[in-house]
Amino acid sequence: MIGLIARRVLGALPNLLGIIAITFLLTRALPGDPAAFYAGPAGTQEAVEEVREKLGLNRSLPEQFWIYVKDLGSGNLGQSLSTGQAVIQELRMRLPASLELVFLALALAISIAIPLGVMAARHPNSWIDHLCRLVTTAGVSLPTFFTGLLLTYVFYFLLGWAPSPIGRLDPFLTPPSAITGIYTIDSLLHGDIVLFRACAAQLCLPVLTLTVFVLAPLARMTRGSMMAVLSADFVRTARASGLASPTILVRYALRNALLPVVTTVGMVFSFLLGMSVIVEKVFAWPGVGSFALDALVASDYAPVQGFVLTMALLYTLLNLGIDILYVVIDPRVQLTK
Repeated sequence: MIGLIARRVLGALPNLLGIIAITFLLTRALPGDPAAFYAGPAGTQEAVEEVREKLGLNRSLPEQFWIYVKDLGSGNLGQSLSTGQAVIQELRMRLPASLELVFLALALAISIAIPLGVMAARHPNSWIDHLCRLVTTAGVSLPTFFTGLLLTYVFYFLLGWAPSPIGRLDPFLTPPSAITGIYTIDSLLHGDIVLFRACAAQLCLPVLTLTVFVLAPLARMTRGSMMAVLSADFVRTARASGLASPTILVRYALRNALLPVVTTVGMVFSFLLGMSVIVEKVFAWPGVGSFALDALVASDYAPVQGFVLTMALLYTLLNLGIDILYVVIDPRVQLTK
């Protein structure tokens, strides 16, 4: 297992290096001049050139890239011109907020999609099968920003069940002392149930928005994979042997159908990372996505590069976990090569 992890990490290094190079080049190709932006509309040409020299933008692209790679090697992601803080510090503060959204939405989607897909495959053309199709169609058809705005309008404006979409916590409440940076966990660790409920309430609408988006491909893949496995010879043999239906459904069919579902989880995780940017802007969520989007508008290179690199590392770690999970689900899968 240690050898598998080492090989996967080494195999991911060229991908990460490619992402670093592509992100660097794309940020430099964006329209706009950060030096002119921060010199201000009243800035003279001399002031713009002074800012450009201070930022190192007057150097050649290979020289800028070499400096950037050297800084990365020392753990320096640069400084955000928008906030005046180090990028790594901004990411450390904002990343828990984004992870809280993404992982909770992913967990909720999996807990709904797998049982829904299994029951739809177990009872084809029934009401639950039609419900599964409706959910998957709605999930892939509705834009994420529209789903977020619709949920806000219904549950906050019309019904008044949800709190105002103004971030992670009501302005009149004090955030918990940082332990993990995730408010719900930190409030529980401090034993503050009232604060936990307030934090959980703020999470409901953004998490539900992301869940609707992720639920569709997971439920569709689970249904299709289960229908293929339930028609296999070994399932018919298990039924003829007199095994109980729950045993056949869970122990034999579901376990063999999980591999494509797990693969889909890895794919939708990358989609979640991208969609979280939109959801954070809709719900004023102070995560890394909204931070990177604001930096992109201001032509602030360092935060955008740090955001992309962080998302690439998260995706690589998740793929590593999925590779290990393959072996756990089905020991016949060999990942030694």
